[in-house]
Amino acid sequence: MAAKHVAMVLAAGKGERMQPLTNHTPKPLLKAAGEPLIGHTLKRLAAAGCHRAVINCAHLGEQLPMALGDGAQYGLEILYSHEKEPLETAGGIIQALPLLNSEQFLVVNADVWCDYPLNSLINFSLNNDLAHLVMVNNPPQHPLGDFKLHSGRLHAKENHAEVGLTYSGIGLFSCELFNGLEEGFRALRPLLDSAMAAGRVSGELYSGDWRDIGTPERLQQLNRDLTP
Repeated sequence: MAAKHVAMVLAAGKGERMQPLTNHTPKPLLKAAGEPLIGHTLKRLAAAGCHRAVINCAHLGEQLPMALGDGAQYGLEILYSHEKEPLETAGGIIQALPLLNSEQFLVVNADVWCDYPLNSLINFSLNNDLAHLVMVNNPPQHPLGDFKLHSGRLHAKENHAEVGLTYSGIGLFSCELFNGLEEGFRALRPLLDSAMAAGRVSGELYSGDWRDIGTPERLQQLNRDLTP
């Protein structure tokens, strides 16, 4: 596999919490400060040195290529991985692996807004690890978090009541994490849990501006904050 500076932008979700806004518009194309949410992400990927973005599409997915085109307006190449039904995170990545065509690649949720310096991930070497995840402090809607971070290594929480940190939806992944897995519906969490149990997932805590734009209220707030 060839190109290193490649990203997968996850954009296939139905955005049910965003209804009625997502009844006719896919969530990644909802706008903040006049720019689609996914457009903010694509601009930041290009500025960080990424030259190809693979976007998975499902819900109203035909609108994404119509709006974003081949990526020229964002300074990178865009390829699309169309899913008949949302395949979940790992399933979407597995289907897109031939388009990614890279030993390691960024994965970014299209509904996340964050000022994390993506160039540091693009130039990060996984070595023997299967993933490196950017973690954030727990937001009000996710008070217990996802994983524990100790000395740069990520571990599964020992029970559901334990407090960890929240996965930001931004990470660097090795294609090895998905090797040999058949296409189809597949969640990412079990794969990460297994990789963590094997000691092969690193992480970092980012304390800058991170937002999960999952509701109309959060979208309105982001729009207010980004509009001069």
